[in-house]
Amino acid sequence: MTTRINFHKTRFLISAPDIAHLEQHLPQTSVIEIAFAGRSNAGKSSALNALTEQKSLARTSKTPGRTQLINVFAVDEWRRLVDLPGYGFAQVPQAMKLKWQQALAEYLQHRECLGGVVVLMDIRHPLKDMDRQMVEWSVASGLSVLVLLTKADKLTQSARMKTVNEVRNALKELQGEVMVEPFSALKGTGKEKVLSILDNWCHPQWLLDAINAAAPSA
Repeated sequence: MTTRINFHKTRFLISAPDIAHLEQHLPQTSVIEIAFAGRSNAGKSSALNALTEQKSLARTSKTPGRTQLINVFAVDEWRRLVDLPGYGFAQVPQAMKLKWQQALAEYLQHRECLGGVVVLMDIRHPLKDMDRQMVEWSVASGLSVLVLLTKADKLTQSARMKTVNEVRNALKELQGEVMVEPFSALKGTGKEKVLSILDNWCHPQWLLDAINAAAPSA
């Protein structure tokens, strides 16, 4: 039986402008990364702070689009959470938006230690073009995907589940592991479900074998 991971111990590790910088400074040997991606106003930083029970692990801003770097957080020596640049909403030059999108695509397609992707969407405005593209990129790369419908407290219970089911149906056509869950950083809605999914992703057999091999002999 595996031990439940304590995400509360997560700490900031490094910021990188692109995957080349990430590859240079963070080797991929025997680690697993879980990426968080979403539009700049999807509540990504708030979700990371809520899931790790830390008020300021990920910076929140009243001006969406300020996060222009790949921010990496260490859960422990074997596991990392990665906050990818927000997309779609920021009032920045088109060239900068294209650069961010290129960094996102490179990371998803070429970061071999990536174990899953959490795509966050405002539950009131899900499945914008870039949201769908992020899910499609991830599935095409053979990655497990959790679509997290944030700000669920903004809707009634019936409206919330209606939207969740609509998004699930819309993504059924994709041939991959795609889960859809409601979430509220403010109210804690869906928190335990999300932590359970992340915990499962963080325990692949190859990583458990590496951890056991590295453990000192009794």
